[in-house]
Amino acid sequence: MIYIKIHSTDNGPMLALCDSNLIEKILEEGELVINIKDYADFYKGDLIKAEELGKHIDSNEVYSANVIGKESVDAAVQNRIIDKAHVRAVNKVPYAHAFRIKY
Repeated sequence: MIYIKIHSTDNGPMLALCDSNLIEKILEEGELVINIKDYADFYKGDLIKAEELGKHIDSNEVYSANVIGKESVDAAVQNRIIDKAHVRAVNKVPYAHAFRIKY
């Protein structure tokens, strides 16, 4: 299961996705720190199955995305929200950030 929360911005929807099992974690590797625990409210919206992501948001509408966890990243890649080439990992946990530039 993954958490999905859609934040409204002036430029369009900002998508936050996080695997439910990571919501209370702080991921650290060297100088890289992803503090999900202290920012859980950013991600905690609806709890959905990864295959339901496409029902919640159209990838063409997403202005930016913040995605953490294997299920969330896989769902975002499958729904063309992020490109697999842009996925990174911290402590073997995949994550990605995406931004769409509007002219």
